Amino acid sequence: MNLFTETIEQVTPNIEEQSSPLDILRCTRCGRDLVSEVVLAGDATCPYCGNLFRQPAYRRIEAIVDSGSFIEIERETEAGDPLSFPGYRTKLEKERAKSKMQEGVVIGKATIKGQRTALAVMDSYFMMGSMGTVVGQKIVILAEFALCNRLPLVIFCASGGARMQEGVLSLMQMSRTTIALARHSAAGLLHVNVLTHPTTGGVTASFAMQGDITLAEPGALIGFAGPRVIEQTMRDKLPEGFQSAEYLDEHGFVDRIVERRDMRETLASLLALHNAGHIETAEQGVRR
Repeated sequence: MNLFTETIEQVTPNIEEQSSPLDILRCTRCGRDLVSEVVLAGDATCPYCGNLFRQPAYRRIEAIVDSGSFIEIERETEAGDPLSFPGYRTKLEKERAKSKMQEGVVIGKATIKGQRTALAVMDSYFMMGSMGTVVGQKIVILAEFALCNRLPLVIFCASGGARMQEGVLSLMQMSRTTIALARHSAAGLLHVNVLTHPTTGGVTASFAMQGDITLAEPGALIGFAGPRVIEQTMRDKLPEGFQSAEYLDEHGFVDRIVERRDMRETLASLLALHNAGHIETAEQGVRR
């Protein structure tokens, strides 16, 4: 299969198979117990107070893209065990069985209200969305695919950081993804990041903060080290709401906080503006 042309075999994900590993979800805001299947079948929002739960990757894709437009690439790529880390293979098998995912990110191309884009969606239900060699490689492949096909790129970030079971190989993905996305950006193509809860560690320190436009979901935890680690290291109390999407928005690290129900419309508008600019530039070149 040639990843860098439009001839990609379509894979239709079985969205019905993917669910939360929990049967009951307790809302951290209002304290109510909710049936996970019911909550995650919708937009993963508490029906009582509007609090956002973590959303499985395929369900997020279903909510964002035009029906039937998503074509997945690199679906079957799986992580190995490069360091022979004790228990890692067993852990991966359990995670795959539980989440119905092969890895912590899904990549492909789709349209959002008719606007073509490359798309990556990380899933914190698979090993907390940790970035190992396969996650890094899939982001690199998608960036190169988007560059070769002159597509904008949207990445939904959700991660607990680098995958410790892969050691320095996981840390290498920070530079690899950064370089691949820099090439995409240098070609004048749009890169939009959507930071969801949680976006931390090596992902935050690399491609999560590299977008031309950075959006965030309300209440998302965004940072490098967790607040408890920082407080223990500094021996000081952090400001209220430190590392929340709202705090980062107030201090200029996030361009806009977008409600989950408005995300599809917002992304479509951004993609339309970008695509219109590229059409206008091309037409001007022809007239010259």
